[in-house]
Amino acid sequence: MDKQLANCFKALGDETRLKVVEMLKGGTMCGCKILEKFQITQPTLSYHMKALVDCGLVTAKKEGVWNHYSLNVELMSELSNCLMVYEKTCCNRLRKAYIEKNNRK
Repeated sequence: MDKQLANCFKALGDETRLKVVEMLKGGTMCGCKILEKFQITQPTLSYHMKALVDCGLVTAKKEGVWNHYSLNVELMSELSNCLMVYEKTCCNRLRKAYIEKNNRK
């Protein structure tokens, strides 16, 4: 699972892919509708969508010549939970360091 999470975060490290994920929060979308929102070519969109599909964040269903894309809500939830755990860990460490620093004064 760790490798899949790393691949998801890597895929989300691109601004275009982040925008696509944001768009898909509203539900399934045809690749043609996603393409309309960007000033990129269809092959470039395919490249970005492949990265999102390969890591599991997005599913694709072929209908005619176009793919219809949906978010993998379960995986998005796992990513969110993972970030919350990291946030708690980081906040606790920072809080502890702050307290220790102020107690030395």
